[in-house]
Order: sequence, then C-alpha cells, then structure tokens
Amino acid sequence: MAFSFPPHIPLAQLPTPIEALDRLSQKLSGPRLLVKRDDLSGTPLSGNKIRKLEFFAKAALDAGCDTLITCGGIQSNHARATAIVAAKLGLSSCLVLRGEAGAPPEANLLLDELVGANIEYVSHKQYFQALDIMHKKAQELAGKGHKAYVIPEGGSSTLGCMGYIKAVKELKAQLKAMGRQVDYIITPVGSGGTLAGLILGAKLFGLKSRVIGINVSSTAGHHAKRVRHILADTIRQFSLNVKIEPGDIEIIDGYLGLGYAKSRADEIEFIRQVARTEGLILDPVYTGKAMYGLADQIKRGRFEPEQTVLFIHTGGIFGLFTRQLDEFWG
Repeated sequence: MAFSFPPHIPLAQLPTPIEALDRLSQKLSGPRLLVKRDDLSGTPLSGNKIRKLEFFAKAALDAGCDTLITCGGIQSNHARATAIVAAKLGLSSCLVLRGEAGAPPEANLLLDELVGANIEYVSHKQYFQALDIMHKKAQELAGKGHKAYVIPEGGSSTLGCMGYIKAVKELKAQLKAMGRQVDYIITPVGSGGTLAGLILGAKLFGLKSRVIGINVSSTAGHHAKRVRHILADTIRQFSLNVKIEPGDIEIIDGYLGLGYAKSRADEIEFIRQVARTEGLILDPVYTGKAMYGLADQIKRGRFEPEQTVLFIHTGGIFGLFTRQLDEFWG
C-alpha cells in the first residue's frame, strides 16, 4: 500500500539490527527467537522514543517553536530522549516529571539535568493532570516570548505512531533481505504508541506477523482502550485505508508483577540470565518484564517450536543504573 510519511528529521541510527537469540531459544525449548535492537538506535538517544521524536521535532521546528515540553516518570526514557533531542537541535526543554525533587540525580534524570532541561516535579495525583500542566507551561512561556511544542506522554499520539509504522517498513525490508518470515512480533506496552504503530505498519505494508503487546503498567484492558483510540485517530487524521478489527489488538496481561518500575526477584534473575546467555541487556521497567512474560508464555506452550518470534528491544538501559547491586547479587 502506498503511504507517504509526514516530514521528519533523521535522528536515530537506522536501520537497527536484527539478531538471533539461539541460545536463549534453546534454553527455553521454544520457537526461534529474534530481537530487533532498537536499544541501538543511538547512545544517549537509545530506545524506541527516538523514532517518534523524529516526527515531533520536525513538527516543532516547522511551527517555529523554541521549546519542547513533555512529561513522564522521574526516570522517563521518553523525557530523557526529548531533552537530548532539544539540546541537539538548539532548543530548550521542559519536563513535567512524576516524583520528588531533591534526591541526587542518577540515570535518566542525570542526563536530563546534564543537557539543561527545566524540570517541574509533580505528585502522583497531580500527574493525572499532566497534559493540562504542560499546556499551562506553554502558555507561560508564550507570555515570555517563547513558543513551545507539547509532546504527549511517551510520544504516544497520531504523529508519534508514525515512528513505528516506519519501523515496520524497515523491518519488512530487513526480513526480506534475510530470507526470513516472522510469525509473531512482541513488544512492551507502556503508553501504547509503539504497539499502535506496529499494528498499523503491519497492515499498511502487508507484514503478516501477529503483533502482541505485554503491558508493563496498569492493565491490558486499559492499554487496549488507549491503543484503540490512537489507532482510530491516526487512521482518521492520515486518511489511512485500513480497518482495525477487534482482534487486532492483543495485549498479554499478568506480568506487571509488583507494579510499574518495581521488580520481583525472579524478574531480576531473569534479566541476569539473559545477559549471561546472550549478552543482551534488558531493563527492569520495560524490556525485562516483557521478555520475562514472553519466556513464560513459551514455557506455557503459547508458541510452536517451528515458529519465529521477534522481540522489539525498546531500550531503557539507563533504568538499570537506578538499581542497587544487591538486587542482582543479593
């Protein structure tokens, strides 16, 4: 299907490689496992968020904006990537972060401060109004002669969706060159934009793989509703000739564990074992939980040994640097 992407700025290091996880597959006695290394989309800009920011940054520059505003948790990968993109393009950034000020900055937060982001900390209760807070900040900046561009949480919107529609086009070309087919694509689900883009991309570019998410926060039902809205809005805004069926959105629940960004001992142990088996570094917030869920589904017989499953590594390595060593060697 012919499709023209909105303008974007090439910020990510693309295409990201696809690697086989043969030893992990053998260890799990499961299907052939591949991983799409979107954690290698850059160094400080690593992860899935940079694909979305290519479109947001271009829209902001075209609108004459001098500031990017976004939100997230205190260790938000998306907020970190936004702040670094802003600095790279000579823009200012303002981050509305859920958490408390005062602790020594580390990991993503350290990078936020390093590149000069202006940070406003809000409570968990206040964060429910994050979008309103961001628009208020934009109005305040306008009163001082600035023009701000507001990016939603996780970059999950119709424009952000373009990042992973484009990623599917990239993936399909790679698989063709490799002479491989993929039965399933598995991705962590946080704010929903990556899953929505993968679903739409598969339809637009005729990729026959079944796209499945594993939620790392809230519930599968909550995320399915959010993804459905992103899909509907994107189809409408860009006049896409595709139809989303109720069964197209599949999110496997049950692997949230202790909650968002909280780890159980068996999840930490799994991250360690994957690192030692494949040299693949997962993070405890997103990819660690999702890959743990995938491994458990394999053990439960969800996939056939002759099938091929591709995991989207969405990055997040800086999340490891908030953890104490005794979590891994306690």
